[in-house]
Amino acid sequence: MEELIAKRYATALSSASKDVSAATKALTVLSEAIDSEEITSVLASPIVDAEKKTEMIIAALGDAADDTLKNFIRILGEHKRLTLIPVIAKVLNADLQKAANKYEGVVISSDKLEKEELGKLEETLEKYTGAKIKLKQKKGDLDGLRVAVEDLGIEVNFSKQRVKEQLIDFIKKSL
Repeated sequence: MEELIAKRYATALSSASKDVSAATKALTVLSEAIDSEEITSVLASPIVDAEKKTEMIIAALGDAADDTLKNFIRILGEHKRLTLIPVIAKVLNADLQKAANKYEGVVISSDKLEKEELGKLEETLEKYTGAKIKLKQKKGDLDGLRVAVEDLGIEVNFSKQRVKEQLIDFIKKSL
């Protein structure tokens, strides 16, 4: 439900803003701040006035934000939708990635991959999807490899344990 509402606001901002990428970057930075527990509690608090919440967010933007973005934040504040800023930023980022045909993904593994291996993986995904994909690496406790590109709906898992089990099953069936 939140994402449907956020898409409408994102579409409105995209059509009104002169520089959508700058607005998206500003909203992404705001999203990180809003995700903190203190800010979330203030935005959700019925004690704090809606205008004060709005002015707090606009003050966090600083002078770098244009009037369109400030007015957008004011509209969100009037409709008590300031907590939607992270979702709106996510929708706008996805739209920008789709327009540029460039996506970001994550590789999770227990061992760090070399740059060459990561590059080969990016090339393979690029051939498969037809889009430019930049992978970031995260360390995890997975005994294998997991590649995820959420905006394209791609998730691939390679587990050593699973391969072992499948090999044993294949050997049992062939006997």
